Amino acid sequence: MTDTALALDRLRGGAPPRNHDARTIAALTANPGCARRGLMDAAGVDKDAVARALGFPAQFGQSQFAITRGNAFEAQVKADGCAELLTLLRDRLGLRLPEVAYDDLEVVGGNEGRELRYTRTRRLLARALESGEGTLFDHPLLRLDIAGQPAYLEPDVIAFQLEGRFHVIEIKSFAVIDGQAEPDQVAAAARQSAVYVLALRRLLAELGAPADRVSHEVFLVCPENFSNRPTASLLDVRPQLAVLERQLARLTRVDRILEELPDDLTFAPGDALPEAVRAVAARYAPECMATCEMAFFCRDEARACGSTGALGRSVRDDLGGVDSIGTALGLANGTIEPSPDLVETAEQLRTAARLRREALDGAA
Repeated sequence: MTDTALALDRLRGGAPPRNHDARTIAALTANPGCARRGLMDAAGVDKDAVARALGFPAQFGQSQFAITRGNAFEAQVKADGCAELLTLLRDRLGLRLPEVAYDDLEVVGGNEGRELRYTRTRRLLARALESGEGTLFDHPLLRLDIAGQPAYLEPDVIAFQLEGRFHVIEIKSFAVIDGQAEPDQVAAAARQSAVYVLALRRLLAELGAPADRVSHEVFLVCPENFSNRPTASLLDVRPQLAVLERQLARLTRVDRILEELPDDLTFAPGDALPEAVRAVAARYAPECMATCEMAFFCRDEARACGSTGALGRSVRDDLGGVDSIGTALGLANGTIEPSPDLVETAEQLRTAARLRREALDGAA
């Protein structure tokens, strides 16, 4: 094992690593400047368990009912070698699919090992690129580099080859009613699908294939109206892909974060856990409440230290290099002399303070 791998293993305190999935990667790239989340995710730390041990349990996530319903719908769509899915693609989208081949990559010879599954996925896709054979690849194991560390993706997703191009098929259990679905759910599906498209493109790039061999159009399959009858539509994920690639490039490499931390740091349960978590810089924003298990702890921390991030990402960004609410107020009322790089920010804060006073005086 490398020094970085050993350090990440130590951070987990001996607990088995939790693997990335499309949701965690999409959430991670929404806040690429947060070293705390980046390090915990790279190490495979169970953030939910850490948050509960700190007394700040997360209050979001799918219900067990939603998970069970989603699994049942997916099993229905993919039963008998994806027979219902193929019928749907032919009838609903008018695709010409005279013959199909189906490969299930979830288990390889009774072995669920990730490296073995990834190797088989790579081999079958390479063969499909050369021969044009192979239509449906169920549960392909993909890999994506996250802050210098490989993350395996185990999607319940299908790589679908049509006329020489691969498509991602994303199966979701939220309903499409009268041709419309909940916008937030569609947006989340688009972000997750973009992760799969990018991972598939990078795998094929290693095999010498251009990026456009993987389509930016994703087939989204959902229940129609109030039944379990599936319907399909095309989802263009080019905007999500652009954001994802840009944010992944901005993520701080994990080895650089580790260089700034004590050699014995661990997130194992115990009295030292709060200080261990605080040793890694966070970049809290209110948007974290919907995507990160550590959000309640980080919010409490940001409030306690008067961080401008507690007021929202737009406020923090507008204030430039001012990280403290106290500093911002001092610059606004003139009790703090700005450094040369904060002169312009201080002028804007003083103008805003003057306008606020004038507005309040006028109201009085």
